[in-house]
Amino acid sequence: MMLEKHNLFQYLPANLPEEVFETLLQTANFRLERIVSHGQCSADDFWYQQSDREWVMVLQGQARLAMASGELIDLKAGDYLHLDAHIKHRVAWTDPTQQTIWLALHY
Repeated sequence: MMLEKHNLFQYLPANLPEEVFETLLQTANFRLERIVSHGQCSADDFWYQQSDREWVMVLQGQARLAMASGELIDLKAGDYLHLDAHIKHRVAWTDPTQQTIWLALHY
């Protein structure tokens, strides 16, 4: 078996007209993805409401999540959040001055 080293901060897209979702690892029970944002946010009328639970962490940059309950959650590098299945949420803001790199585990 050949081991391959990777780095979450390498091979970042230079131009981001929209968020980039990259699956890093996937099995039948979970999906691990890197998300790269640069000022993008969800459309005002769009809500994520996934059937899986999600654990998300901001590795670099800043973001704000809006919950359907009206709560706003600010995230900075190192902050993480667990979302139960079917919790309505959206990305309200990501830092337009730098790339925001997320790590998301869906299970």
